[in-house]
Order: sequence, then C-alpha cells, then structure tokens
Amino acid sequence: MSGSVDLTRVRQDLEREEEERLSPHAAKSATTRGRETYEEPSPVRTEFQRDRDRIIHCKAFRRLKHKTQVFIAPTGDHFVTRLTHTLEVAQIARTITRALRLNEDLAEAIALAHDIGHPPFGHAGEQALADAVPEGFRHAEQSLRVVETLEQLNLTWETRDGIVNSSKVREDMFAEAWGTPKTFEGQIVKISDAIAYINHDIGDAIRAGLITENELPGELTEMLGSHHAQRINTLVLDVITESWPVSGRDGNELPSSDFKVGMSERIAKATNALREFMFERVYLWEGRREEAEQAKRIVKALYSYYVEHADEIQSTFVIAEDAIWRKAADYVAGMTDEFALAAARRLGSVAGASEPNSPLQSDRDIVV
Repeated sequence: MSGSVDLTRVRQDLEREEEERLSPHAAKSATTRGRETYEEPSPVRTEFQRDRDRIIHCKAFRRLKHKTQVFIAPTGDHFVTRLTHTLEVAQIARTITRALRLNEDLAEAIALAHDIGHPPFGHAGEQALADAVPEGFRHAEQSLRVVETLEQLNLTWETRDGIVNSSKVREDMFAEAWGTPKTFEGQIVKISDAIAYINHDIGDAIRAGLITENELPGELTEMLGSHHAQRINTLVLDVITESWPVSGRDGNELPSSDFKVGMSERIAKATNALREFMFERVYLWEGRREEAEQAKRIVKALYSYYVEHADEIQSTFVIAEDAIWRKAADYVAGMTDEFALAAARRLGSVAGASEPNSPLQSDRDIVV
C-alpha cells in the first residue's frame, strides 16, 4: 500500500499553501532562483526547508556552540555563544516573518547560517584575520564560503544572498555599505541579528560586571524597555508595524520595490544609540583591550604558523588546491575558542606559552 503513495504531493501541497497564504512580496519556494548545481526536488520538503536542514546538519554549524559571541572562552554557563545567538536570531526572524506573511523557512535558513563562518574569539578574531589575510576577511563572506565551498551545501540563491549581506556597520545598522539582501526575509534576518545581539550582549555585560542595568541610558530604556524581554518586544513590534505594507494584508498592488522592512525613525535612532553605548562600554571598552589584543595575537600567530607549515593542516575543512594563505585562513577561521587556545599552547605561539608537544593532527581534534 505505502509503495503506491506519490510523496511528491507533500511538497506540492506545501508550495501551494505558500502561494495561497504568503504575501505577494514573499519569496516562494516554487519560484526560487535555484541552486548552483541542479538537484531533483525533495518529495516532502520545499527548497528553503532543505536549505535549513542542510545547515543544521553540517559540521560548521555544530562548532558554533564553542565559539564566543562577545566574551572570550567564558566559564559561566549562561554566557551567549554563537550557537545560542544564532537560535535567538532565528526565533526573532520567524516571529517577524510570520506576522508579515513572509517565508518563515527562508528566514530561518538564513539566520541559522549567517554566522557560520565566524572565526574564534568573536570580532577580535575577525579583525585579526582581516589584518593578516592578503584579501582581507569578513565573517559574512566566510559564511558564504563555508556553505558554498567548504561544506558544499549547494543552497538556494535566496539563502546565500541573505547570508553574505547580513553584516552591519557600526554607525547605523540600516546602512547599506556591506550590502542589502534582495529578499525581505533576508532583510528581516539582518535586523533580527541586531535585535538579538544588542539585548543578549547587555545581559552578558551585566553578568560579567562590566555595566549595571542602571548604567543603561535612561532615555533609551524608557523608550525601548527596562529589561531584556521588554526591549525585544518593543523592537519586534516596531519592525512589524513599520514593515506592515510588505505583508500584503491591505490588498495593494504596488510592486515590491515600493516597500521596505525596517524600524520607525524614532525606534531606529534609539536602537543605534544603544548599540553605540555597547560599543563604547563593552565591545571596545579600554578595560577589555588587553583581552582582545591577546585574542588577536593568538589568531595571527596561528595563521602565520600554518602559512609556514601548511603540511600540518590535516583537515577536511580546507581545499587542497587552494593557495596556502587561503587554506590557513579557512583552518583558523573554523576553530572554536578552546581549540584555538589549545593549538596556541601546543605550538608555543603565544608569549609565555609552553613549547608545542606535537602539531595538530586533524579536524577531529576540533571541539564540536
């Protein structure tokens, strides 16, 4: 009996439901711009669902649980990691896209992979590689490289576009200097990323004793909320309200180019001000400078070592035909915090570290 069932009906029903339920301005699975290498469709999943599942099952995604968000190799159980941050971004993006009748599966896929190429030690590690690598380094571009080349996930164009255009500049989280996703779902993930990290980084900074809740600018907490849940709720509701025309609920026939997703001017200004407070008091605070410089020294030393000893890179997470600098950058960027610290100790790369007993053997040593 079961052998006679045409399972392709499942995917076709899902695609039909998308067409009937979602906004005219949503990205639809059935009309995706496709994958770089053609594959037969899944009988029971849409194309964006397949993207999401591939990301969750890849090795680089697993390593996010041992990569720092802000604090370097923290010992407390409740500090945010790249993995918990990624899950928060996905949750916020799903809430917003659902309310606006956009494609929740696409938003989730982009969110889950947007930081998958981030190196160890947060932005300190990223800056170290940016300074050392000949062609520079940005985690959004590395995230795209991970899913395209290193993990070879063969994701859809829409997911890859959202990943590579997810970064934000310090001055304004809505600035387009580092690209804007072409889909509304990708734009929502970019905003959701900021909503998530501003709020959970405040919690981590308070937990670490760098700031207190009372030190947050009063005019901003009065506008956005005095604690974590209030601030996220304020920002999410503002994005939904400001982006409401994208939902298509009002029946207008204007083209998608006439709409945008974003925040109201008042809330966007307050959010950028809170981001700047975090840059000054937490991210770039003078008291954390030595910690950040130590992290940079470790990453630069590891990169330099593997450029000189490329034969010791015995990992499936590099491409054998690539230039040596590229292999070294991919290998170091793939490391978790603890793995990078252990590698530095073994290789004697950091001032005061013991001499290495043996080179790293393979990517099986990576903490996952």
